[in-house]
Amino acid sequence: MGAPESALALAGAAEINLRRIEALTGCTLQLRGLDLRLSGRPAQLERAAGLIELLRPLWQRGEPVAAVDLQTALAALDSGRSEERSLRPRTLRQKGFIEAMERHDLTLAIGPAGTGKTFLATVQAVRMLQERRVERLVLTRPAVEAGERLGFLPGDLQQKGDPYLRPIYDALHTLLGRERTEALLEKGVIEVAPLAYMRGRTLAEAFVILDEAQNTTTAQMRMVLTRLGENSRMVVTGDVTQIDLPAGQRSGLIEAEQVLAGVEGVAICHFSDADVVRHPLVQRLVQAYARRDAGSLTSGSRTSFDSPLLSRGVP
Repeated sequence: MGAPESALALAGAAEINLRRIEALTGCTLQLRGLDLRLSGRPAQLERAAGLIELLRPLWQRGEPVAAVDLQTALAALDSGRSEERSLRPRTLRQKGFIEAMERHDLTLAIGPAGTGKTFLATVQAVRMLQERRVERLVLTRPAVEAGERLGFLPGDLQQKGDPYLRPIYDALHTLLGRERTEALLEKGVIEVAPLAYMRGRTLAEAFVILDEAQNTTTAQMRMVLTRLGENSRMVVTGDVTQIDLPAGQRSGLIEAEQVLAGVEGVAICHFSDADVVRHPLVQRLVQAYARRDAGSLTSGSRTSFDSPLLSRGVP
């Protein structure tokens, strides 16, 4: 494997990463000095070797391999996109977001589209499920129309809500594969549902993701936050520049950011256009609209963006 630093970076403290790779691939790994030996069925060996090779840019430099690196590399391997997907958080704010989710029971992630909020939250959720730190995943978002009418869609309420939940399904398919995702959905280990389905429930032993939270009302936000049960985590993501609520209705995410600041056990992470990791054009689009919005505020034109993020100039 090369230098001892490389072996230690891959293996992790007390060889925890080797055990994680075993759990992810079904392969058995043994480190003897600088010699790493793999044993298992051919398919398991191929998967484990591919995973280790994807991580080479990290451990070869002696950089510690984190659990999120393993999960993201596995997602890249399984989706056939190993050349496209970054093997670790690309920005300091993304790294801070992952650390916040690890340390806090409730994390708010606020920032523009393309900053990886939903995907990184799903990575953390899947990792905690695989490590048996939670028993199930509950993924939800409000079904608020962005110019379309929900009533025009065919089917019952569940079918009408599915288009709004598609980004969450896409993230699960990338991380777990379509077949495994469907199997876990059928068993109830993963639940993807509109926000309206959360009322009256207590979500214990669960990792809960509330996506597109800028489109919750203040009452909806309070309702979902108080669903958090014993041994559960919750991540709330949203972009306060893309609020689709009726004019005059305050976003629950904006209120939650203000009310929960400084509350023990709560982390609030802010992203900016510098954290956009989609197509390079997306970053320029976000910047262009931000300049337009800033101009509207300066000129006194009407705007629906009453977030404290705009006035504070959050980096």
